[in-house]
Amino acid sequence: MDKIELHIENAVSGLKPGAFDSLAPVAQDAFNTLVSGNGAGNDFLGWVKLPTETPHELIADINATAKSLREKCQTVVAVGIGGSYLGAKAVIEALSDSFAAYRHEGCEVLFAGQNIGEDYLYELSDYLKNRQFGIVVISKSGTTTEPAIAFRLLKEQLEKQVGRQEAAQRIVAITDEKKGALRSLANEEGYKTYIIPDNVGGRFSVLTPVGLLPIAVAGFDIEALVCGAARMQHATLNNQGGIALTYAQTRNALYQAGKKIEILVNYNPKLHFFGEWWKQLYGESEGKDHKGIYPAAVDFSTDLHSMGQWIQEGERTIFETVISVLGQQHSVVIPTDDSNLDGLNYIAGKRVDEVNKMAELGTRIAHVDGGVPNIRITVPALREDYLGELIYFFEAACGISGYILGVNPFNQPGVEFYKRNMFALLEKPGYEAETAAIKAKL
Repeated sequence: MDKIELHIENAVSGLKPGAFDSLAPVAQDAFNTLVSGNGAGNDFLGWVKLPTETPHELIADINATAKSLREKCQTVVAVGIGGSYLGAKAVIEALSDSFAAYRHEGCEVLFAGQNIGEDYLYELSDYLKNRQFGIVVISKSGTTTEPAIAFRLLKEQLEKQVGRQEAAQRIVAITDEKKGALRSLANEEGYKTYIIPDNVGGRFSVLTPVGLLPIAVAGFDIEALVCGAARMQHATLNNQGGIALTYAQTRNALYQAGKKIEILVNYNPKLHFFGEWWKQLYGESEGKDHKGIYPAAVDFSTDLHSMGQWIQEGERTIFETVISVLGQQHSVVIPTDDSNLDGLNYIAGKRVDEVNKMAELGTRIAHVDGGVPNIRITVPALREDYLGELIYFFEAACGISGYILGVNPFNQPGVEFYKRNMFALLEKPGYEAETAAIKAKL
């Protein structure tokens, strides 16, 4: 197998007769709405054809910038939050040596601006005191609180360590083409810049410079990543939605049958942050109008010894989507032990991955028998091109699924509520009325 495949048999077998097929016309209409650009949020559909429309010149320029940063820096800090952080983090973690951070080889990519943790920022700053570092700052406006705080601190530190002129050569801004605080600063300081396309929302931006530059700095093949996404784009748009439509239709049929929670399952620890990216993609896209499947994620077999109990015998409002990675990069064989005190000689001579695959199969059988529908996505290996396929697959399915659900998959009005309260509590100018109203409640 040299492509991603979708298996839904264990997900639809428990549905009432006709429940899955009855959604087919609705799913097809949703796909048509997506590709025609006639639906809600149609001004944020730039990601749909992005893989095939990404110029080779842009890829080459990003690679050149990444090379320059790698030559100058031991560490590059990518500053961003939400989609400006999770996509790059997911791909880098999936492709990296699990212990790369301890090897101190090449240029490492760290992240900031994804939280407001004072200890986190202090410890990052302290770590960078003895490092040659650079910054990739990612923000459409330059004023989003979390990344703006981190960038202000890191910019000041970098300028103190290497001087303002050299710092400007080590800072890359990914921002709006013409407007915003970060654009103005980049123009003033002479930073290298890349554009966040106006028609691509943050959670769909991993295949833009937002994700591509940090991934390239980490040393991975962004051309292969985009090519893999282009393969899935063709398979989706040229086959009436393909497996992306089938996945969207399946999860909505399960939702209508009372399965309100989707759990994304992996059996490879390198995919932990892919689950975090997926949670944002679906949670922010579908959680509107008091509707939407709640996206959760678990790492098996680790979480089988905790969450596994709830999944097996808890409330039957869940279904699982399992990402199964078929091939591994390395081979580890379990040895024979003469004393056999642990009782493991029965699996001596087997690869660790064979045991992992049997844990996966045994769990899927147990969960299906326990009333948990299972969708399975098979991925040949953790490679740039296959990750590109997987990213585009989930993005396309998300757009289709949102339209099936009847929401705008491309806005996020609810995210703004906490910001208004935070600004009022911090007594930001212009929020006097909100500040007074909140203080009256306290």
